[in-house]
Amino acid sequence: MPGFELFGEAERREVNDVLNSGVLMRYGFESQRLGHWKAKAMESELCGQLGVKHAQLLSSGTAAVTSALAVAGIGAGDEVIVPSFTFVASFEAVLMTGAAPVLVDVDDTLTMSPKAVMNAITSNTKAIMPVHMCGSMADLDALKSICHSHGLFLIEDACQAIGGKYKGLSLGTIGDMGCFSFDAVKTVTCGEGGAVVTNNDRFAELLDQYSDHGHDHLGSNRGTDDHPIIGYNFRISELNAAVGLAQTKRLPEFLKLQKEHYTILRSALTGISGLTFRRVPEGGEESCAFLNFFLPTVEVAREVIELFSEQAINDCFHYIDNNWHYINHWNHLKNGLSANGLNDSQKKGLARLSCQDFSQSNQWIGRNISCLIKVGWTKSEVEQRAATMATILRKVLT
Repeated sequence: MPGFELFGEAERREVNDVLNSGVLMRYGFESQRLGHWKAKAMESELCGQLGVKHAQLLSSGTAAVTSALAVAGIGAGDEVIVPSFTFVASFEAVLMTGAAPVLVDVDDTLTMSPKAVMNAITSNTKAIMPVHMCGSMADLDALKSICHSHGLFLIEDACQAIGGKYKGLSLGTIGDMGCFSFDAVKTVTCGEGGAVVTNNDRFAELLDQYSDHGHDHLGSNRGTDDHPIIGYNFRISELNAAVGLAQTKRLPEFLKLQKEHYTILRSALTGISGLTFRRVPEGGEESCAFLNFFLPTVEVAREVIELFSEQAINDCFHYIDNNWHYINHWNHLKNGLSANGLNDSQKKGLARLSCQDFSQSNQWIGRNISCLIKVGWTKSEVEQRAATMATILRKVLT
């Protein structure tokens, strides 16, 4: 991760197909596009690789999460449960639909705690949205059981975990819908892009319409399309899809490299006293996009991160101090600072965040270090990195 490290002829060939036809839009212009449909081809490739019936390619991961929530009928007055450790796009998407995000603690999986989810359910709850952060997954069996008992949607945010699996199924294909991001730093990149996958025919139909101004796409003339629902412009361009198509075909290659590099690093750190690895739910298989481990205290974690940086061990993150991924620094969310007006239920929901206790999350996030696994490293680079990390950790923890 990310795929842009290995851009090559495959990506250039797909992009040149689009440039040669001159058709940059994913819909219409049949006579001009020389038979090339990059967005449709990438959707088909995703379905095949993930083992899912439908994929809708969109302009971003944020658009994907927003669209999934919208076609599930979630809107003003509803609540969606999300974890306190995620990317800001998760709660942004909830707010875009008019619903209120309800944030809950994470556990040693670094994903939402099922116990915390149970305690957060109200009569307004409509969906649970686990975020498979840093390449691994939530306790999906537990969350599915909760959803079944309470009549809730399970919408997976798998934007950081493409290629991960749970009990033989691809992450993103286990809930009612799953969302992916293909932005510039994901394992598969379109530059900007996202997708929703589902096995539900009705959701697939609504996603196709919702993402393109409500067009039904049933005729050969876009100008005469009917509009069964109100939609918005969350389309991806053919140029972005062309890059993503080439990258999706290379996904097995990327995953193999991620796993090889992850294994070298993890092996070097295994057995170091005072260091433990994140818990992966039984039956889970990480995508290996990140290596995550816990240290004894937040102070030790801060010391290690500083020493890593001094030795040029970059791309390791201590999220307790991060502005993008953890509740501690989301003052704009807690204070409801939005360019557009928020409805009353959103304001009330966000006001509760300032006094909510996230001490359970703090003790996991504060002790965690998350190391990005790059696909562009050579084996010798990974081995040197692993040795340096192990030396620093043994020195600090002895």
